[in-house]
Amino acid sequence: MKKPIQKFFNNEILAYLFFGLATTLVSILSRLVIYQLSHQELLATALANIIGILFAFITNDTIVFKQKKKNRLIRLVKFSLARLSTFLLDLFLTFLFVTQFPHIIGQFVTENIDKINAIETIIAQIFIIIINYILSKVYIFRK
Repeated sequence: MKKPIQKFFNNEILAYLFFGLATTLVSILSRLVIYQLSHQELLATALANIIGILFAFITNDTIVFKQKKKNRLIRLVKFSLARLSTFLLDLFLTFLFVTQFPHIIGQFVTENIDKINAIETIIAQIFIIIINYILSKVYIFRK
């Protein structure tokens, strides 16, 4: 059992997809829990992004791209800047589709703001995963 798991995580693409999914789940669950506690969609988006960024950096740096400790701080800064761009995209999409124009999604879910927020969260995360992969592979974790 150990060998198939080890083989899976030695494949960079499979490991990236696995931890990308894990990061997405961490972000979504964090965002939904924080939103339920606060009913502040922008606060929930911001805090969930911070949690997701830290989780993603640790897993990408140590497990996926197997980087040496040298220059870790530089990679963290690059990673944070790249994630800042997708964080701003996430905030923009939340503002646009949940705060400003909720009826765009709401027309399909009887204008239920909780459902609007959940749907927008999932759609935004799909775009963010794709953008983050490209930035990580090309800009941050080069060998």
